[in-house]
Amino acid sequence: MKPKNCLIFGASGQIGRNLIRSLTKNNIKVTALTRNIHQKGYILKTQANPGYLEIVEGSIFDYELIKKLFSKADLCVNLVGILFEKGKNTFTNIHVEFPKMISKLASTYQLEKFVHLSALGIESAEDSIYAQSKLNGEKEILNNFKKSVVVRPSIVYSVNDNFTTQLMTLLGLLPIFPIYYNGKTKFRPIHCSDLTNSITKIITDDIRENIIEFVGPEEMSFKDILEKLLNLIGKKRLLLPMPISLARASAHIFELLPRPPITNDQLKLLKYDNILSGKYKNNNDFDFNCSSRFEDEVNKYSYMWKNEGEYSKKRIN
Repeated sequence: MKPKNCLIFGASGQIGRNLIRSLTKNNIKVTALTRNIHQKGYILKTQANPGYLEIVEGSIFDYELIKKLFSKADLCVNLVGILFEKGKNTFTNIHVEFPKMISKLASTYQLEKFVHLSALGIESAEDSIYAQSKLNGEKEILNNFKKSVVVRPSIVYSVNDNFTTQLMTLLGLLPIFPIYYNGKTKFRPIHCSDLTNSITKIITDDIRENIIEFVGPEEMSFKDILEKLLNLIGKKRLLLPMPISLARASAHIFELLPRPPITNDQLKLLKYDNILSGKYKNNNDFDFNCSSRFEDEVNKYSYMWKNEGEYSKKRIN
């Protein structure tokens, strides 16, 4: 049987790379669009067997190119998202207009399935521009293409993330670490491979559910997460609650950087728990295995942030 072709947007990130491996293992060919094939291509080429991955260089704003890619696709997964705005990459363009465009193309070319990556907790965050743009994008998708599945995960982590790795870097450098809202915001981190294997099952098992929430097995506060990371890298740091007025002032300064560690909009998001809403079905309602435990998984790569580096790894004789 001829393999189906899945068009992936945002393929070079941690979720995209894991998803390519998962899909191609299940006899699904992948077409990945990337802005810079010279920078990202060498990474993507290692994720699939020859013949199962086509890498196309281009912009998500190139309508004619994207229309051509849709004409050859059976499936589509959109992983494109941003945490801060920069130039043409605004929340409206990336989270609303782009999903609107490609969901219409999915309908025009009668794709079998369209999977869109969103985020958990966005319905509560009414004062966040990021969250509201995500919600508006979801509405466009579900209106334009009925065979869409919106995936809403909690924090996604892995060795390639920008969450645990960035936190461990900062915890290694700073003797005092600021925490917002007393570190009480709740999360249920989900391992990247658990999420991508689930997305693959949504496609292969033809699961028809418009919105599915995804969480890991453990509920933790932000302070809990920091304490677990400190224990894994063998550091002791003072976790100091920061007044929100001071946090906003520092975020204004950080926003001047090319890649701000935190923005004022992200501060607003941190007010809201990142756990199951109870309004929609979640991974526990399906045959998805999302049981990877946070400390077990992070322990596999946390040695890179210990004083001894690679020599601190536990070795089994």
